[in-house]
Amino acid sequence: MRPAAIYHVAVHVFKESVRDKVLYNLVLFAGLLMVASFLIGQLTAGQDVKIIKDLGLAAISVFGLFIAIFIGIGLVSKEVEKRSIYALLAKPVRRHELIAGKFAGLAATLGVNVAIMTGVFFAVLAYYHWMEPEAFRRAWEAPAFDPRLLIAILLIYLQLLIVTAIALFFSTFASPLLAAAFTLGLWVAGHFNADLKALDQVVDAPAASALGKMLYYSLPNLSAFDVKSLVVHGVPVAPGLIAMNAVYAAVFIGVLLIGAALIFARRDFK
Repeated sequence: MRPAAIYHVAVHVFKESVRDKVLYNLVLFAGLLMVASFLIGQLTAGQDVKIIKDLGLAAISVFGLFIAIFIGIGLVSKEVEKRSIYALLAKPVRRHELIAGKFAGLAATLGVNVAIMTGVFFAVLAYYHWMEPEAFRRAWEAPAFDPRLLIAILLIYLQLLIVTAIALFFSTFASPLLAAAFTLGLWVAGHFNADLKALDQVVDAPAASALGKMLYYSLPNLSAFDVKSLVVHGVPVAPGLIAMNAVYAAVFIGVLLIGAALIFARRDFK
């Protein structure tokens, strides 16, 4: 695998994604939602800073998900539909390098968008911190500029990278509509994945229990990346949890990219 080839593909994907006006609309809408959370917080005495943090983190997660799915499902299928895949394959770029480069480009695009939304989020918190008197700020469970918010955003970004890899995997063999449906379905299932492990405590059926455990270890465990409720209430996040989630994300993404590369390598575009 040649890093230079991956880099050139990633830069091309990044530039093409940045030019897409839909991304700007999503980021703008997320920013407006964060500003709206400030207005909603003003109506809820004593809980306003929590609401701002909750809605801000939720906006980053949800709109990041839209970006990951919207672009991820079209990374390969769009090239095939426009027949520009032939020009790409004619260049000195191997198919697995194309897959890796497209993922890297989308990861960079996603990172920039998450950074923009994070900036808007902290701008809203800064304004709220500046508006409230010192006596009122001392009553908060956690300060407005709590560093743990950055930990939650980092884990949200890792979660979105997994979703991106899932979307890219399905885009190598499914239509954009099916790829979006499969990706969204796995995202939903991944947030309720922990319930599958304890299925034997709910139903008295060995076959269903075995199936539940198999699905638990096969599907992405996205609920482990959700620490929003902890950081909003000022609860410390264990460093081991962050490291474990980072390793889990790297392994899961690696498996998905290898699978996508193997499928894409076997496709016949003639």
